[in-house]
Amino acid sequence: MTVSEAVVKRLFELCAERGITINKISTIAGVTQSTVSDIVNGATTNAGIATIKKLCDGFDISIREFFDNPIFDDLEQEIK
Repeated sequence: MTVSEAVVKRLFELCAERGITINKISTIAGVTQSTVSDIVNGATTNAGIATIKKLCDGFDISIREFFDNPIFDDLEQEIK
C-alpha cells in the first residue's frame, strides 16, 4: 500500500468511526470538497500536510493520532 492509499483508508476509517461522510468532514475541517474528493479518488497522490492537519482538526485528533495506526506500518517503498 502506498502512503496516499493509506491516507485515504485512514480518512474513511475515521469517518466510519464518527458516522460522517467524506463531504461532511471536508465541511467541518474547512477543506474544499473538491480537494478531499481529489485525495479520495486518487487525483491527488500527495496530500499536503496542511490539508491533513485541517482534516485532523475536523476529526478533533492530532496528526500523531492520525498516523499512529497500523495502516501505516507496512507501506511500500516510495523511492524507485
